[in-house]
Amino acid sequence: MGETYYHNMHTVLGMQHLTSNTFLVKIERKELPFIPGQHLVIGKKGDKEFRQYSIYSGVNDPYFEILVREVEKGTVTPQLKKLKVGDELEINGPMGYFTVSEQRRNSLPIVMIATGTGIAPFNSWIRSFPDMNYKMIHGVRNAEEAYGREVYQKSRYVLCTSQEKSGNFNGRVTDYIKKAYFAPETLFYLCGNSEMIFDAMEILKDKGLNTNNMFAEVYF
Repeated sequence: MGETYYHNMHTVLGMQHLTSNTFLVKIERKELPFIPGQHLVIGKKGDKEFRQYSIYSGVNDPYFEILVREVEKGTVTPQLKKLKVGDELEINGPMGYFTVSEQRRNSLPIVMIATGTGIAPFNSWIRSFPDMNYKMIHGVRNAEEAYGREVYQKSRYVLCTSQEKSGNFNGRVTDYIKKAYFAPETLFYLCGNSEMIFDAMEILKDKGLNTNNMFAEVYF
């Protein structure tokens, strides 16, 4: 299941706009197998530009979903934002290794740390494996960016809002991590911007946590 699949054209099944610049695209899956945490390489039919998007949907969903944030003056995301039901996308994949094994899911506490749309692969994890022993720490500017928060158990979900006080914690993800306690055997999975990932890993290392238990996927 680690190999690349090339099933090229897939039909857009739905569009859901979450904020003024963030949206979900529901795409025909064609029964393609994937491991939660993997990504798709996507471009609009006829375009030469492609981008990687983590699969947002669960392993048992009959469709693919991706979470997209429009990049101003970008070459791909403004095109994706204009998609309509029935349009076709060219897809390569699924592929990638930002996955969590059954052994790890069943035996160790897992902390997921994300900023913005970096929460996408974790949404797939929890929709696929709701019984995991996890904690989700999501950093955003304001609460409207709490994408998919209904998927997570309230007691296991921490929303860090940096520009307002409507989350569970007012401040950046890194501010929360500095104050939080984590068991020594915890596995950390980080996804989002590179600056957050670097800073968070340094903070965790300073707390005496094992860097071999930290895994990252950089979004930007």
